[in-house]
Amino acid sequence: MSMNIPDTDQKRVVVVGGGFAGLALVQALRRSGLQIVLIDKHNYHMFKPLLYQAASSQLNAGDIAFPFRKAFRSQRDFYFRMAYIESVDTDRKTLRTTIGEIRYDYLVLATGCVPNFYGLDDVRKEALAMSNLTDALNIRNRILRNFELAVTAPTEEERRARLNIVIVGGGASGVEIAGALAEMKRFVMPRDYPRLDMSHMNICLVEGQDRVLPAMSEKTSAAALRILERKGVKVLLNRRMTGFENRRAQFDEGEPIETCNLIWTSGVKCSTVEGLPLSSRQRAGRLAVDEYNRVKECPDVFAIGDLALMHDDPAYPEGHPQLARVAISQGKCLARNLQRIAEGKQPKAYRYRNRGVMATVGRNHAFVEWGKLQFGGFVGWLAWSLVHIMFLLGIQGKINVFWGWVWNYFGHDLPIRLIVGPYEQPRKE
Repeated sequence: MSMNIPDTDQKRVVVVGGGFAGLALVQALRRSGLQIVLIDKHNYHMFKPLLYQAASSQLNAGDIAFPFRKAFRSQRDFYFRMAYIESVDTDRKTLRTTIGEIRYDYLVLATGCVPNFYGLDDVRKEALAMSNLTDALNIRNRILRNFELAVTAPTEEERRARLNIVIVGGGASGVEIAGALAEMKRFVMPRDYPRLDMSHMNICLVEGQDRVLPAMSEKTSAAALRILERKGVKVLLNRRMTGFENRRAQFDEGEPIETCNLIWTSGVKCSTVEGLPLSSRQRAGRLAVDEYNRVKECPDVFAIGDLALMHDDPAYPEGHPQLARVAISQGKCLARNLQRIAEGKQPKAYRYRNRGVMATVGRNHAFVEWGKLQFGGFVGWLAWSLVHIMFLLGIQGKINVFWGWVWNYFGHDLPIRLIVGPYEQPRKE
């Protein structure tokens, strides 16, 4: 196979990954005079902060995804290719992919993260992660399918297992989906399944540390915990998962929890990029980069976003947090630096300016921390909603998400309760 990309006198920038970092980079290079090649295993950009809403039947998958070819169809000297990367040859300056090799002048790696199961193979086989659209649809399918199976369950024990949901990881993703599922339990499922006793459905959020939302302040964590418990979520702190067997989630302390719905939001790691020096690989697979996001020992290879681990920023000596705002700002900064490098100028060091963090725990409850400014409740929820609408791609996506939220808010309904895909034969225990 061939990439079918013309060789020209332009410098070629090959970008691997179309997440927040890669997207920001390509957008900022729109009028750079460089040839831009974007490679991704999907043909769309996914708005990951709203992934939990697709998993909990609040939004269509298409509402939070936008095709690359549509996003950049008016951009000159831009090429998109859907492929997986296999290895890098830094001496020949080529990238090997599943559809062939491509030469680069500058290679930018923005591949993001994948779930980290910390060697728990039995958990990896059973748990549903939440890192892409397929994962979100799988979570939605499994929960809804288990509700259908609970209706005809022959025993009370099996019915409880079908209805119970265990979420491992009390960070933003775990808290957000726990809150969303608690509202589904309260407002939607009693009307759809009037003959099921909703008291049999338990939503358990398990966190290995002593508080939820550990990246936010202790005050915010305590408030989020109170709201989750008020919504009926059972929060188990200082618990670490040790295994999964016979429909039972096992932990280092306490009794196992029987469930057919195990959701994993506990940790992430970065996939290994073959061909890069071993010295550039850091903890959880991240790549060590200098203040210009250049991979150590690789002068023409750069890493941005979750993949990059920069120790040169005085404000973040242990590396920047793996947040969308960091990824976007690194993409924009690197775009300016690539133009400077192509013009023979000295690049400028990247410095991250903290724009704050946000998390929501369902309707009317969100938390915002912007430096010393901290607020929550309904005002925080409005701020959270506005920021997320602003960063969505495309007018149609913004409208769909906005009206979906309005409908869900006033109607207490989730219109996307569809089980899609092939029929899953229930396992016999």
